[in-house]
Amino acid sequence: MWLIIGLILGVAFLGLIIGLRTRKISLTWYEWLISAIGLSLLLFTIQNYFGSLAEIEPKAASMFLLVTGLPALILLALAWQLAARRAKQS
Repeated sequence: MWLIIGLILGVAFLGLIIGLRTRKISLTWYEWLISAIGLSLLLFTIQNYFGSLAEIEPKAASMFLLVTGLPALILLALAWQLAARRAKQS
């Protein structure tokens, strides 16, 4: 599973870099930082969700989605909005 996730992340990161260069958008350091924290938290959530399901703990799996998954999505959406608003101003 982690090999496939790694391949997907690699392709997505390459697509992001190519897309940013094509549109001539540069990201600030804090946008990269917020994105990295959000992505790390999302990967942590996925790992713990499937680990809890494997141990037959569905309530713990659901709590991981809520407690760590929701903030991960919020951070990723925040980074995206910061970049989109700054690109729109330019």
